[in-house]
Amino acid sequence: MDDDCPELVPIEEKNTTPSAQIPVTIITGYLGAGKTTLLNYILTEQHNKRIAVILNEFGEGNALEKSLAVSQAGELYEEWLELRNGCLCCSVKDNGLKAIENLMEKKGKFDYILLETTGLADPGAVASMFWVDAELGSDLYLDGIITVIDAKYGLQHLTEEKPGGLINEAVRQIALADLTIINKTDLVNEAELDQLRDTVRSINGLVRMLETQRSRVDLSQVLDLHSFDTKDSVRLAEKLQLMKTTHSHLDKTILTVTFEVPGSVCEDHLNVFIQDLLWEKTFKNKAGLPMNVIRLKGILSLHGKQKKAMLQGVHELYELDETPEAWTDGEPRINRLVFIGEKSTFPAFWTKYFWIQPSPGPHFSS
Repeated sequence: MDDDCPELVPIEEKNTTPSAQIPVTIITGYLGAGKTTLLNYILTEQHNKRIAVILNEFGEGNALEKSLAVSQAGELYEEWLELRNGCLCCSVKDNGLKAIENLMEKKGKFDYILLETTGLADPGAVASMFWVDAELGSDLYLDGIITVIDAKYGLQHLTEEKPGGLINEAVRQIALADLTIINKTDLVNEAELDQLRDTVRSINGLVRMLETQRSRVDLSQVLDLHSFDTKDSVRLAEKLQLMKTTHSHLDKTILTVTFEVPGSVCEDHLNVFIQDLLWEKTFKNKAGLPMNVIRLKGILSLHGKQKKAMLQGVHELYELDETPEAWTDGEPRINRLVFIGEKSTFPAFWTKYFWIQPSPGPHFSS
């Protein structure tokens, strides 16, 4: 009857628990280093992960096809997408983002993403998309950048001089790396391997190195690196303590500058300092060239904060986050920072400027 009370229908409660973020690992390296071999090895190994792989390869007529592959129980699911306006690494704000959004429509079929860049790509441009994009940030997080190096030809690639003193692609890939995999070690002798190790360390003193043949590695050392979040803070702090507060270098184009400054820093002043450095480009050398910082990392003591802060930067992007680690009673508050950048643009007075100038420096106070 119309006058009867309607029957109440129970409403199923929706699961409001946010789904876990999916880690993204970027695999880069010079042409022929073994990136695809590494990907194939990871996909065929037993690791209890469902991995989506995005491969970048140039096709005919500058068309680009992306293979999105999901490996589960030995079966391979593939879908081919075509991006008309260039590859992921060179149009990350446009079609590259759309490709990831298309991939995320299949969320639930995979729990990890590996992205292989082309051999000539700048991984920093790709990393920025996952690191700072607000929409993607709710679904994805950047786990780390892995650079594969050819043990036989790596040194040749790293020492190749580019016109106009530009940084070559192989050097830039190592400068941005969180982990390097020196591949094909069976093709060189120990002396050659030592020389390559020293060159890699001279470019990026913070990078971790693995050595292997045929890209076979312990996957526990490759996946779930957490290089861009505060879970990496303890390892980073230990690594920074081992680095000397001096310039290093065998490489002619990249410079690493490290600092140890006692006291605490005003967070607002630090942000102004970093923004002037990365965004406004106010720090210049005698020739008037602005400092070109490729990667920066640091553990800092913020004024009025008990917990340690972690600073991360790639090109013009940076984040300053509080870590779970607290400064213990009696522990000296030492701010440790590392700047990796283009050597020719670093001012000669840079090592002194950081703690001597009252403005616009970050105002450390004991």
